Amino acid sequence: MTIIEKIIANHAGKQSVSPGEIVDITIDVRLARDFGGANVVKNIQENALHLADPQKTFFTFDCNPTGSDQKYAANQQLCRQFARDQRVKIYDINAGIGTHLAIDKGLATPGSTVVSTDSHANILGAIGAFGQGMGDRDIAAAWARGAVWFKVPKSVKIELTGKRAANILAKDIVLNLLSHFGANSLLGYSVELYGEVVDQLSLDERITISSMATEMGAIAILFPPSQAIIKYCRDRGDQTFQPVYADEDAVYEQTTTINVSSFYNAVALPGKPHDVVPVSEVKGTKIDSAFIGSCTNGRMEDMRAVARVLNGRKVAPGVVLKIVPSTDEVWNTCLEEGLIKTFKEAGALLSNAGCAGCASGQVGQNGPGEKTVSTGNRNFAGKQGKGEVYLASPVIAAASAVAGHITTPSDLPIEPSLFIPSKELVVDDQPLSRSDVDKPAILEGKVWLVLEDNIDTDMIFHNQYLAITKLEEMGPYTFNNLKGWEDYAKKSEPGDIVITGKNFGAGSSRQQAVDCFKALGNLCIVAESFGAIYERNAINAGFPILTYNDLSGLELENRDTIRIELEKGSVTNLKNGKQVQLTPFSEVQMSIYQKGDLLLM
Repeated sequence: MTIIEKIIANHAGKQSVSPGEIVDITIDVRLARDFGGANVVKNIQENALHLADPQKTFFTFDCNPTGSDQKYAANQQLCRQFARDQRVKIYDINAGIGTHLAIDKGLATPGSTVVSTDSHANILGAIGAFGQGMGDRDIAAAWARGAVWFKVPKSVKIELTGKRAANILAKDIVLNLLSHFGANSLLGYSVELYGEVVDQLSLDERITISSMATEMGAIAILFPPSQAIIKYCRDRGDQTFQPVYADEDAVYEQTTTINVSSFYNAVALPGKPHDVVPVSEVKGTKIDSAFIGSCTNGRMEDMRAVARVLNGRKVAPGVVLKIVPSTDEVWNTCLEEGLIKTFKEAGALLSNAGCAGCASGQVGQNGPGEKTVSTGNRNFAGKQGKGEVYLASPVIAAASAVAGHITTPSDLPIEPSLFIPSKELVVDDQPLSRSDVDKPAILEGKVWLVLEDNIDTDMIFHNQYLAITKLEEMGPYTFNNLKGWEDYAKKSEPGDIVITGKNFGAGSSRQQAVDCFKALGNLCIVAESFGAIYERNAINAGFPILTYNDLSGLELENRDTIRIELEKGSVTNLKNGKQVQLTPFSEVQMSIYQKGDLLLM
């Protein structure tokens, strides 16, 4: 049998298994991340399931280790509460990437089985273990049953021959393999790597290669464990294990020999990890940013290689370099060895351990038109942001950040590439004079009585939506964080007027807290008082706001129609004809209101 056939047979209680056979296999390590973890919990709870073995069950919060997203924060807290009740261990936001922790904490061992909500759980092939990424139902079943069904895959044997050049890193090896096999010729296969070159690979290098099995379409890339790997795993955990090796007469679907002496420093072009070219073909391409990290290249050897490139150098002007270690252990070792000082002196941004660029909850994302050199394993459109992502080794990413363009450490320029303005600077010292638009000085509309004090800008327009810049997209989020008024945007109608209490708009300076009402077509806000910044934002946006001392004389009820005269500062309840005084528009406020915006003055 092959390595994967032996591992599956051992965990299915069988003497042997064959490709295509479907068996139930016991899962030794059962992981769920903050991405997908909440759904695993919901599946467990909604189906009244119980955990088969909490000691083999773990949460790993690596997608959003900064806790910067409200939905991720909610999911993480849900998982934490479940973990406390079920005695499940959490590797929280300060720990790092779950698959790396499985190796470094001794949870997984050669010959073991691991499942995770991480599609790169096959990274465990680096130690000769069988790891598999699965959906939340699969993981919930593994948590409840301790086993899942699996179809035994066919195996492919790849032997690497020849001598590896000194400048060829593990990322170059796997990108060259991707170039050779493409994204689907190994689809559904388990791949085993052999050869003298393979035997000499360190754990960190094996992790880099195994982590990109998914991009090849393979089930896993498995390495026969070397003595160094076995010692590392035994030193890290207290479990006894027996490494698994293929039989001499193991049957493979195909066997391929590849000479690594032909391998080159490689770059994957934006959009497709398998669209690989020699770095020489894209050398000189101006970049905006570089990212070093991910489960592919966030290990200690990667950090040291990057530090050697950055030592005594500076990141090119205008270029952003983001570095994210894979685990907290790697981060602390960087601190102990002085690498963090090197990174910071070079001008890099360093984040806490986690997935980073591959996940939207941490540093590493890019914007439209931004060109990034990344050490990640995927550069699908939109995966690492809205820009263009080139995949490369850590030293190419570091060298490119210093140069300001794609290059290698051996070809760093004396002076970095600089950004050239895309157009000639025009200074307008004669602003256009714009005429008044004759906006109505009398407003009529139905009221919403939101009679609460201290409604802050997070209640009005929550910070998780601050990336929205188009006014027409803001309306649906109005008041969606104000208890009892979460459905305001759905029931509000164009022409409505909001009446509220003291200190409306307290808090931040976000303009969206004003513009969301404009987006809904609301006419005006009347409050007893406004937050100072909010008041300025509303006036400068040409959106009518007025203050009152006492509205009780109006005898208002929700959805009454009122008339507001801006210049007189009066408000009338049209249902009963009763009127009270408001603070009238100032000359400045009326002038801006008539122009429509401060910027049109």
